[in-house]
Amino acid sequence: MARLLRLLVYAGAAVTTFILAGIVFYILINGVPYLTPSLFEWEYTSENVSLMPALVNTLLMALLALLFSVPVGVSAAIYLVEYVSSSSRFVRIVRMTTETLQGIPSIIYGLFGLLFFTTMLGWGLSLMAGACTLAIMVLPVIIRTTEEALLAVPASYKQGGFALGAGHVRTIFRCVLPSALPGILGGILLALGRCVGEVAALLFTAGTVAQIPDFASQGILAVFDSCRTLAVHMYVLANEGLHMNETYATAVVLLVLVIVLNAATNFVVKRLRKGI
Repeated sequence: MARLLRLLVYAGAAVTTFILAGIVFYILINGVPYLTPSLFEWEYTSENVSLMPALVNTLLMALLALLFSVPVGVSAAIYLVEYVSSSSRFVRIVRMTTETLQGIPSIIYGLFGLLFFTTMLGWGLSLMAGACTLAIMVLPVIIRTTEEALLAVPASYKQGGFALGAGHVRTIFRCVLPSALPGILGGILLALGRCVGEVAALLFTAGTVAQIPDFASQGILAVFDSCRTLAVHMYVLANEGLHMNETYATAVVLLVLVIVLNAATNFVVKRLRKGI
């Protein structure tokens, strides 16, 4: 029986690896030949269908969404773990709610963002509306992963802090959080990946305008300009059906972007674990 189970595990891992390698290989074969300089021009036109504005908007959108969601998510997780009893009804309700929110389709978040941010608040299709919608989407992921990271910290760390005369807040920030930081960064990485690859929610909230918000002339008000991300850019090009080669090239850039972000985060996590 043990040999059969081991064989099933190896077979499942092999099939998963083969499918992933096949997808990556297909994207690279169809996209790399069309990575031309015109595809990286600063301004988008109907002739060059440049992805550069979408690339910049993707980074801005993800950073803005994480700027909103990370402080709230980490703070909420600290409160649930350190200040409330794990057996309380409030904690059970919050955990059930976050787990439910993680399973809601992104298009539902998009409809909520459309009704609340773009219509009720009057932001229109904008970078800010898209970022706020993404922040709400990834907030449950950040809360749950941070919670698990905090729970994994040995109780002796807190006991040692209390024994040295440190208060509760100082113990959390000096003893608990540094130990949980690799796990917290892992959750932030998951949230970042969802922000970068999201399409449905941003179609309803950020729009499809292929331009970079003009911060030079409008200042901070440029966050209320409409824009498109790389994933939305791919969707628009594929939906038009006129630039399929450029669509595959955009997929290559998006794939490389995700790999670079994953590698950078894993590098930081390893360095932090060595430091701890």
